[in-house]
Amino acid sequence: MTDHETATKLGRRPLSIRNRFLIISLVTVPAALALAGLFMVSVFSANLERRLDAELTGHINNIAASLRFAADGSPERPAGFFDKRFEDAYGGLYWQIGDDTSPVRLRSHSLWDYTLTLPTVLPSDGRVLRYDTAGPDGAKLTAQQRQIMIPTPAGLKTLQITVAADRKPLQDAGYRFAFDILPYLAGLALFLIGASLIQVVFGLKPLAALTSGLDSIRERRGGRLEGVLPKEFEPVEISVNRLLDAQAQAIAKARARAGDLAHGLKTPLTVLSNDALTLREKGETEMADEIDRLVRLMRTHVEAELARSRIVANAELRQSDADMEKIIGQIVRTLKRTPEGEALEWQMEIGEPADVPLDPHDLRELVGNIVENAVKWAASEVAITWSDRRLTVTDDGPGVDPEKIRTMTERGVRLDEQVPGTGLGLSIVQEICTVYGLTLSIENRQTNGLRVSIGF
Repeated sequence: MTDHETATKLGRRPLSIRNRFLIISLVTVPAALALAGLFMVSVFSANLERRLDAELTGHINNIAASLRFAADGSPERPAGFFDKRFEDAYGGLYWQIGDDTSPVRLRSHSLWDYTLTLPTVLPSDGRVLRYDTAGPDGAKLTAQQRQIMIPTPAGLKTLQITVAADRKPLQDAGYRFAFDILPYLAGLALFLIGASLIQVVFGLKPLAALTSGLDSIRERRGGRLEGVLPKEFEPVEISVNRLLDAQAQAIAKARARAGDLAHGLKTPLTVLSNDALTLREKGETEMADEIDRLVRLMRTHVEAELARSRIVANAELRQSDADMEKIIGQIVRTLKRTPEGEALEWQMEIGEPADVPLDPHDLRELVGNIVENAVKWAASEVAITWSDRRLTVTDDGPGVDPEKIRTMTERGVRLDEQVPGTGLGLSIVQEICTVYGLTLSIENRQTNGLRVSIGF
């Protein structure tokens, strides 16, 4: 199961790409700098170790060069140019000299009463042997020992020269180095995380352009994605445009087929009406009435389905936005030419803005059905108001029984069989309101008449 499917199943939205990159940066940058810090401390410590080895080797060479022997061949204490730490008790730097007769013939003052532990096997070729050993006060020492042959008044003599140093200064230097570079690594981490965030924000700008382009299409300010994305997103742009074209063609075909079907049924219904008239002339009144009733019923269904086929499936599929003032004007001019409309007084108040996010055909169907219903029942006046994103149509007719208002938008409901109509007008209005998420309100006026209001 993918992350998106898992998140959907749990009822939450997956993390955004920006947040994912930020989390990755917050994890990887500190981890990478931590590894880099460990590597730098390791390199620094290795350099200190090499420096210490070189220092110890130098001390061994200096001691060997300064050795003097008594007449009996015993070595004398070297003196005069050594590090001061050799003189201070437990000063951290120590030397020790032994021979074949005694492993400790001479030692530095820094050892005081302590004796360095010697390795069990010494190289006989004069190479320097490096090893770790214990020191005074439990100190950890790094030691070097070299076995040399030196001519003495008593002949050649084999000596073992050992020099050792406390490791604590090296460890302290490594810790200080780590603490010294820590602020710089932290600053570098903040810089890299900030740079990653800037890179993500700048790199994801094309997605904002994609969102803007899709919003423009949804709001019918454009029909396609044209050049809004960089080259890397060109396949996405082409695919979206193909999808939009296919969707538009499918909607157009569906509407055309519904229209063709409805118009195709009108001719047979007209023939049946003529047959009913012929039967009535022949005295078959009962059969003619039955045919007329069925024809009217079928015409009602055909006209209703024809009207519904022209309503978009959802608000995003509208062809463009509609001009409320223009459509109301067209509908009123048409109804004023009807016998009922000529006898009425019309009042219109259209505020700004007039553009609404409805397909022009759907808005014409919506307003037309409401106003036609008002014309049917009005006694002398119809008022239409568009203000604060709300359309209100009122008449001064008899109004409606409050208990029956709720059923007015149900399909085929007619409150008065004596008034011509199909009972589908307000049900179509309700369907359009449902598609676009509009609020429909029907109520009696305080004096007389009905008020139909739609909030956008």
